[in-house]
Amino acid sequence: MTHIPPAEPQEESLGALVAAATDHMSTLVRAEIELAKAELRFDAKRVGVAAGLFGAAAFMAHLCLILASFAIAYGLVAAGMWTWLAFLIVTVFYLVVAGLLVFVGVRRLKGLTGMRRTLRSLKTIKSGAELDSVPATPVTAGQVGSHRDPVRPGQ
Repeated sequence: MTHIPPAEPQEESLGALVAAATDHMSTLVRAEIELAKAELRFDAKRVGVAAGLFGAAAFMAHLCLILASFAIAYGLVAAGMWTWLAFLIVTVFYLVVAGLLVFVGVRRLKGLTGMRRTLRSLKTIKSGAELDSVPATPVTAGQVGSHRDPVRPGQ
């Protein structure tokens, strides 16, 4: 990187001024990129540590769920129920909860629009037509999805 010594403003040519401005801009951009890299490295380390802690917490919660399941089953046995029936009741309970979670998840997936607006916009841009259907004002959170019909049970 060449450094142009400062001269009197009257003596500098337009080319020298442009070269100095370009040099300063590239230095500024490099410094900003280095700053962004340093911040990203720092944030990535923090996110990695947090993800590890969340993973450990999820593992511990899973162990607690297993132990609680045994405690419930043995509590039912202590209440006078056969051992196999107590464990079967706990298992069926978890199967019902899992089934409900799958049902809710599938219902949530049915509401996806498949990026219709983005595809329509891309097709419009590709065809070269005017963007008449794209709103001029930004869409607010209350307007997103307002064009869809409400979901009714049994659909």
